[in-house]
Amino acid sequence: MRMQRQILFSLAILGTLFSSAGSRAQTGATAATAPKHIVIHAGRMLDVRTGKILQNQNIYVEGEKVTKVEAASGAKPGTGWTLIDLPNATVLPGLIDCHVHLTMNPSFGYQELGVSEARQTLIGAKNARNTLMAGFTTVRNVGPDGFTDVALRDAINDGDVPGPRMLVSGPPLSITGGHADQNLLPWEYHAHSDGAADGVEGVQRKVREDIKYGADMIKFMASGGVLSKGDNPQASQYTLEEMKMIVSEAHRLGRKVAAHAHGSEAILWATEAGVDSIEHGSYINDEDIAAMKKSGTYLVPTLYLGDWFMENAQQIHVPEFLMVKARTVMPAARKNIAHAFASGVKVAFGTDAAVYPHGLNAHEFAVMVKLGLTPLEAIQAATSNAADLLGWSDKVGTIEAGKWADVVAVDGDPMSDVTTLQNVKFVTKSGEIYKNEYAR
Repeated sequence: MRMQRQILFSLAILGTLFSSAGSRAQTGATAATAPKHIVIHAGRMLDVRTGKILQNQNIYVEGEKVTKVEAASGAKPGTGWTLIDLPNATVLPGLIDCHVHLTMNPSFGYQELGVSEARQTLIGAKNARNTLMAGFTTVRNVGPDGFTDVALRDAINDGDVPGPRMLVSGPPLSITGGHADQNLLPWEYHAHSDGAADGVEGVQRKVREDIKYGADMIKFMASGGVLSKGDNPQASQYTLEEMKMIVSEAHRLGRKVAAHAHGSEAILWATEAGVDSIEHGSYINDEDIAAMKKSGTYLVPTLYLGDWFMENAQQIHVPEFLMVKARTVMPAARKNIAHAFASGVKVAFGTDAAVYPHGLNAHEFAVMVKLGLTPLEAIQAATSNAADLLGWSDKVGTIEAGKWADVVAVDGDPMSDVTTLQNVKFVTKSGEIYKNEYAR
């Protein structure tokens, strides 16, 4: 009898749930509104594939996507269309930063211990807005504490806070005692980062755990780092066998892989393991470059941070044990990455924002050009190339029909002066206008 009552009660609950779900579905369908219709008139539009500046273009946006791009005929849009007129601006696709840490601020050494993960998530909301207002409509967040970036991504996707579209890694994988492990506390605390994992089976389990809790991609520390205690940037962390397991497991489960790698051996091993991108690449050499070109691996250099960090290290109280490494690695990176640029390695744009304040991301362009890229190549790194690295070439990276309506605008000609990108005046992400200084 008791079992019958339990069954009847369960059936009643299920019936209520199905009824409620049906009501919500009907309400949602009834409440749905027609997509917005916008025409962005661009006095100049940069075709990032060819480098041509197209004059007097109309970009038609319905809902979240671009539906048509054509030369403006002079006729005004029809009824129901809203015209956004940018006759004196240069329009280009929303920018993409492939290496950010939105839930972190410039805070180094023992200062980091005082910031909780809850606080970091709230910090991320501020930084997400600043990044979007700077013209970066899509980012890869490659290595937070815990799953703070998953929470931030979901809040942005749900419309709770403004920010760029995010692909997130969750905790980056690190060997015990390596870059991204918790090396600031003494042994009696038995402290380890959420991403610490050793051995082939250990890293396989950690990849699966990151994906279980929401990671869109995987990041691992192939070498030691600069802004961490006790590890060597030129030394490989994981073995080749461990790297192969990380990459094969991530790829099998549909996730791309980014490898933090400063040292030349780590770059080579990570490339041989099949990673999609090498982050930083400070000691990249000819053998690494040849391997990356053969496999089509992207280099994501992070260069401007060296300028900002060295200029502000004293004000932000960087410990000397970090400065020792920074003084050696950062200048070496400039020389070696300039050689990689000249050698034709594939480049995607990344900043490591959090080493310096978020919103200054576009300062990276000028350093890339100084080290040998043309303005177009630097812009392609942050648009079409970055979209290819993300696996989103059908969604972002160019202004074309069928893609998300991510559009930014600046004064002047970024093909002549890339520093114009440091002052973005118009931002649209997925058809939503977040910034329009031209309307003032």
